[in-house]
Amino acid sequence: MPADDSNMMLRALGLARRGQGFVEPNPMVGCVIAAGEEVVGEGWHQQFGGPHAEVAALSAAGERAKGATMYVTLEPCCHQGKTPPCTDAIIAAGITRVVTAMRDPFPQVAGGGLKRLAAVGIDVELGLHEGEAQELNAPYSKLLSTGRPWIIAKWAMTLDGKIATRSGYSKWISGEAAQQISHQLRSRVDAIMIGRKTAQLDDPLLTARPEGDSPARVATRVILDSMAGLPSFSQLVRTAGKNPTLVVAGPEAPDKELRRLTAAGCEVLPFAATSRYERLIELLDELGRRRMTNVLVEGGSNLLGSLFDARQIDEAHVFIAPKLFGGVRARSPIRGAGVEQVAEALALDHPRIQSVGDDLYVSGRVHK
Repeated sequence: MPADDSNMMLRALGLARRGQGFVEPNPMVGCVIAAGEEVVGEGWHQQFGGPHAEVAALSAAGERAKGATMYVTLEPCCHQGKTPPCTDAIIAAGITRVVTAMRDPFPQVAGGGLKRLAAVGIDVELGLHEGEAQELNAPYSKLLSTGRPWIIAKWAMTLDGKIATRSGYSKWISGEAAQQISHQLRSRVDAIMIGRKTAQLDDPLLTARPEGDSPARVATRVILDSMAGLPSFSQLVRTAGKNPTLVVAGPEAPDKELRRLTAAGCEVLPFAATSRYERLIELLDELGRRRMTNVLVEGGSNLLGSLFDARQIDEAHVFIAPKLFGGVRARSPIRGAGVEQVAEALALDHPRIQSVGDDLYVSGRVHK
């Protein structure tokens, strides 16, 4: 590939990442318009429902777009959605060459955008830095292909693999720096999910409080509580009127408890399935129907174990503190059935390992 083409696409990918947390369930897209080696316009999709990256870049380029090359991380759309088709704007601007990293898997596009551009004589090239583009929008692609959100598992643990002491106490295992990263993660997801026991023991607020910034989006707090027994005095229930809160209950939950939580401002979602596993899968499908793209799961170990056994974890963020708890009754991060053989373990692709304060931070996507 020509070096200029590669550099321009990498620049577009960097622009696309700026939309993380703001554009979902839309994909992150970046665009650069160049006349030879000179960049004459660039842009990215900044907000759901707002102008697409191509339109932003064309607006910045103005008349200089005529005869130029467009580098865009995702195939331009060719259908009327919340905004007009980008292909029409590209044609009208006089762009003569479009270099695209990957096809858009959205059914109403799926190659149609590139065909539309080629039909009017625009030189179209596909596949430049395709791997990076697919990685960037893996959550978007998963939602389209499976109907389920991207599942991000997060926990803090000690050197001996404990997420709480033998009495269940877990605040605070990790340090301030690790907690700020956790708030950054919360600020870009659609939902934060925990189990009933974690809600009971930790009494968390589950809101994003990133340092110096407002969160990109407000996540729905999802609590899996078969009996709908989340106490009215808990922080989650007391703040349900201000922060979206979804309590997922089973068929055994008493009607009076469902009414109590509803009156407090929670949305209560009862499932008829008797199996917790079935209810979990039904919940993932429901969150997908609600167009939730990224879901952060913060525990506890039973919930993470169920997701692990179902092979539904897509990404992991783990903080390892230089502490030792010991104790056979102290909980580990992931319970469930687990694997029998080492070869069956889930592994992270190219894990990132960083020192964060006194803690070790390991993150990466699960190898599929």
